[in-house]
Amino acid sequence: MPSPVGHGGWTSTGTILVLFILLVIITRTFI
Repeated sequence: MPSPVGHGGWTSTGTILVLFILLVIITRTFI
């Protein structure tokens, strides 16, 4: 989806954010 901020920065930040959230969820699940 297009964003007014810009494709590159938004997608990279969004990907890192999603991976971080998934990591937290997996960590809480196993611990």
